[in-house]
Amino acid sequence: MSASCCRRRSARRWPASPPKQHALSTLVISDLHLGARAGGDLLRRPEAREALFEALAGIRRVVLLGDAIELRQGPLRDAFASARPFFEALGERLGDGGEIVLVPGNHDHQLVAPWLDRRARDGAPPPLLLAQTAELAEHDPVAALVEWCEPARFSLAYPGIWLRDDVYATHGHYLDRHTTVPTFERLGAGAMGKLVGEVPRRDARPDDYEAALAPLYAWIHAVAQQAGERAGTHGASARAWRTLSGSGSRTSMRRRLLASLFPFGIAAINRTGIGPLHADVSAAELRRAGVRAMAQTVARLQVPAAYVIFGHTHRTGPRPEDDPGDWSSAGGAHLLNTGSWVYEPHFAGTRPYANPYWPGHAILVEEEFPLAPPRALRLLGDRGPAELGA
Repeated sequence: MSASCCRRRSARRWPASPPKQHALSTLVISDLHLGARAGGDLLRRPEAREALFEALAGIRRVVLLGDAIELRQGPLRDAFASARPFFEALGERLGDGGEIVLVPGNHDHQLVAPWLDRRARDGAPPPLLLAQTAELAEHDPVAALVEWCEPARFSLAYPGIWLRDDVYATHGHYLDRHTTVPTFERLGAGAMGKLVGEVPRRDARPDDYEAALAPLYAWIHAVAQQAGERAGTHGASARAWRTLSGSGSRTSMRRRLLASLFPFGIAAINRTGIGPLHADVSAAELRRAGVRAMAQTVARLQVPAAYVIFGHTHRTGPRPEDDPGDWSSAGGAHLLNTGSWVYEPHFAGTRPYANPYWPGHAILVEEEFPLAPPRALRLLGDRGPAELGA
């Protein structure tokens, strides 16, 4: 099915159809995790910010595609304090006429939660569209970002944004309803799905995903507001992956025992109906599962785009070694992943950009139309572990 056919069909389904082309170029970055406890959030540092800002020549719009602020590892006030210098510097660099759009993901879902709540306050809200601009109130936490980003304009879009008539971008957290990797959020989403129902295979709406995911995000955020230094699940997930995948120089008897019992635990979970989940947590399977789940999400939502940009998994792609067929949806949309701006040594390796989890990528969506493909950029040059891990 052609993209044009998809556009005609979807225009009847969604009250708001994709906008016509924008007369500006857009730079998309994702997964900044500003305020992360481990300190791997590179854009907290002036030298990393400057590497990004050097790519802004001719750019009038920057899209922060989810997980821009880390709201799961401690109180919101602490995360905002860490994030403020970046937003102020970005707004100053873009200047008057520049635009910053934040599209929340799972780690900063609380930024859009007040608007979602207000939509339902006086009765059943209208269906959540593929792309909407949130109406902000003065008491919303995100209202502070409006001031920080001046003189550039700031807006909040959710659950995605049309960058061009043929390019749609969203964080990608909806894929957690479909991935076969037994992450914390996949298990939580599967349990909630048993209560609220499965996502329809056709004609699904964002509300079908929010029904299972939003309550999970609200609970995690509430825990983070009360927790101390040990708040958050991000580090725990990485440690679990290293244990179960056998990654690391030494494997203790306890780790080997946990890894050997893991498949039996997954089989038991699948019997409850929360799955399907796989016990394979190798790096190759993590990549395949994330892309497959995103392709399924795009197909179920029938996103009428030629290109869909997402983040969430922290893995850039497609890369030359990837199977191109994996990076497309059943409707023919080409998938692109932004990667992250978080340095995680256990995933990233030691050679700059040799590993798909190496940080510092962006995707450029140029104003030329029609059909100039989005272009991946590497913005951290040859900076190695000694600099990124400082």
